[in-house]
Amino acid sequence: MRALISVSDKTGIVDFAKRITAQGWDILSTGGTAKALRDGGVEVRDVSDVTGFPECLDGRVKTLHPKIHGGILNIRSNEKHQQECKKLGIENIDLLVINLYPFKKTMMKPGVAFDECIENIDIGGPTMLRSAAKNFNDVTVVVDPEDYELVLDEIEKEGMTTYETRYRLALKVFETTSAYDTMIADYLRRHVDGDLISQDAVTFTYEKVQDLRYGENPHQRAAFYQEIGENKGTLTAAKQLQGKELSYNNINDTNGALEALKEYGDEPTIVAVKHANPCGIASDTTISAAYHKAYEADPTSIYGGIVASNRVIDKATAEEMVQIFLEVVVAPGFDDDALEVLKAKQKLRLLVLEDIMYREEGYELKKVMGGMLVQERDTKLYEKLETVTDRAPSDKEMEDLLFAWKAVKDTKSNAVTVAKDKCLVANGPGQVNRIWPMENCVEHGGERCKGAVLASDAYFPFDDVCTAAAKAGITAIIQPGGSIRDADSIKVCNENNIAMVFTGMRHFKHS
Repeated sequence: MRALISVSDKTGIVDFAKRITAQGWDILSTGGTAKALRDGGVEVRDVSDVTGFPECLDGRVKTLHPKIHGGILNIRSNEKHQQECKKLGIENIDLLVINLYPFKKTMMKPGVAFDECIENIDIGGPTMLRSAAKNFNDVTVVVDPEDYELVLDEIEKEGMTTYETRYRLALKVFETTSAYDTMIADYLRRHVDGDLISQDAVTFTYEKVQDLRYGENPHQRAAFYQEIGENKGTLTAAKQLQGKELSYNNINDTNGALEALKEYGDEPTIVAVKHANPCGIASDTTISAAYHKAYEADPTSIYGGIVASNRVIDKATAEEMVQIFLEVVVAPGFDDDALEVLKAKQKLRLLVLEDIMYREEGYELKKVMGGMLVQERDTKLYEKLETVTDRAPSDKEMEDLLFAWKAVKDTKSNAVTVAKDKCLVANGPGQVNRIWPMENCVEHGGERCKGAVLASDAYFPFDDVCTAAAKAGITAIIQPGGSIRDADSIKVCNENNIAMVFTGMRHFKHS
């Protein structure tokens, strides 16, 4: 029996080789792996001795030869194959142990040159792996060092691996080479700023971060995966300081909080999210003042919520936070004094995320039954700001209008948001018409709606929202415009001295 071993990750490979040679196996190898095995006291035959052709082109060509692939791919029970192998002097290779050039590790190095990444694209490795995986009925193929012990155990007990093991290992090979090729394709596409949506076929590679206790509900299994590459400013780059393990809903809601927070720029801002919708947003001169405003705006909904901050959490903010139950707090950091205070809530999940305000253009993916939707991320705010009423908003009203517009952008549609003094007064998310979220805002905001401003994520099909806004004491409105009945809404606003601004851009958010 013969094995071919050629690995970039040499962890455990010498012990593996020693144990199979003890079972009477011969070993073929190449380059650095052959040297490592010999240095470890393992007798090895060079692949070039089998092929009769030296390694060349700086090691780019080593195993791409009929005597290697014929030894892997021939079907042992096929008489014609066996006659051809005998005629051509091809000997069987029964076990293949390969792991690939470290393209991912190379790609992730700071400042790495494009040419260095290209040189770390493995050619011979994936080719041999696919050959062995295709012929798994006769050949054992190992691509993951985690499987060494399984293979050794079966060889040492039975002399060969079982069919079931070879099948599972072959499946892992195709999963691995598929992910490897996808990672390279994604790197090349990003390098030239390729347009994903224009592609006729797309593939994606994600790596598991963790298994989750369950999904949205306890009867649903779930796991969390991350994109391969730099995940600056995303939840996958966060470091957890304390608290329970993040749940599926924690991750989903925290991501929503981060998305909303990134709209607010440099001013100290707090975003609180509950069930994927903002329930408290406020900006102020300090982060403690911002948190106090966000909490006071809706102390009921923030309970059990997610809080995102674009400033380091200080002691004053922490002392307010521990007064209620929160699920997650994510921030660029926590003062030592703040951490001491927050220790009182040992189950509270504290996440540190550097570059918390970083946001890049990209794509959103949504799985649907039988397919997937892909769209560009919604990172724009408006097309242009156009006052369409007789009265233009004051500077303060415009400041609050833009604040409210950012909030409604990250609220589930249909959505209406009311804000005042750079604080979310009331949020009306996820209704099947536009008047119901308006009514919810008025009911919740009450007297605080007087002198506040209103934002709607899409245009008004009727003038009913403007009429309700006038009754509630709203002084200014921002919305996309574009309804065939815009004139009706403008008329109501003019009659009630409400300033209205069109943005020319809607922000539906359905999931």
